[in-house]
Amino acid sequence: MAVRFTVLSSGSTGNAMVVQSGEVNLLVDVGFSAKKMEQLMKERELAASEIDAILVTHEHSDHIKGLGAFARKYDLPIYANEKTWEELNRQIGVIAEENKHVMETGAVRDFGTLQVESFGISHDAAEPVGFCFHEGEHKLSLATDLGYMSSKVKEKIVDSDALVLETNHDVEMLRVGHYPWNIKRRILGDKGHLSNEAAGEALSEVMTGKTKSVYMAHLSRDHNMIDLARMTVNNLLESKGVALDSKNLELKDTYFDRPTKWETLGEE
Repeated sequence: MAVRFTVLSSGSTGNAMVVQSGEVNLLVDVGFSAKKMEQLMKERELAASEIDAILVTHEHSDHIKGLGAFARKYDLPIYANEKTWEELNRQIGVIAEENKHVMETGAVRDFGTLQVESFGISHDAAEPVGFCFHEGEHKLSLATDLGYMSSKVKEKIVDSDALVLETNHDVEMLRVGHYPWNIKRRILGDKGHLSNEAAGEALSEVMTGKTKSVYMAHLSRDHNMIDLARMTVNNLLESKGVALDSKNLELKDTYFDRPTKWETLGEE
């Protein structure tokens, strides 16, 4: 069985991703209105009515803006840990009790043949998580919205076939940017966002010969550029003696306004 996925959109204005295995379609985060979510899915020939469940990484608005409306419209189960649910209950309106599912941090849950594992990350939310998706020997990992890459997170995402990894900002662009200092300090802190350089450093430690795709995600529109993110990650890897060409690994873009192409891991 194969697993395929598309990053519907990624960035400070909204985040969402679909992971598909067999007849199962999982939506990770709903950072846009229900109407926008439907449009993004349509661009990848997926009907919103085909979604089976929603996984939530954390309660910040760029990840749950349309969660309540979308879940109610399609009568969908939502999975989040208990502390995140405490925040969601205050933000997303009424959700039918039978659709409120607690998936604690570190839990592994089966959705058909797809195994989903959550892991804790460092971010200024109630209890934020990333996810690993396992289908047979294949592994897809999502790690964004984290101030730093801990050893525990590295242990979870190492040896992924594909990785959606935060490359949020260029440190110097952020330092000289227009944001007030308290916001800059938050972003640069241990519970903020991962810089291009930090992402490259982490990637050098978690990539293996199995890793074929790394999606640069959650880019700041004010303090980063996709070409700069790519160059920084490349340069850092090369400084450690790692040439992407020799590893057959591709750095791929994500977009704030459109989805990535479907990528398939394994044979369909």
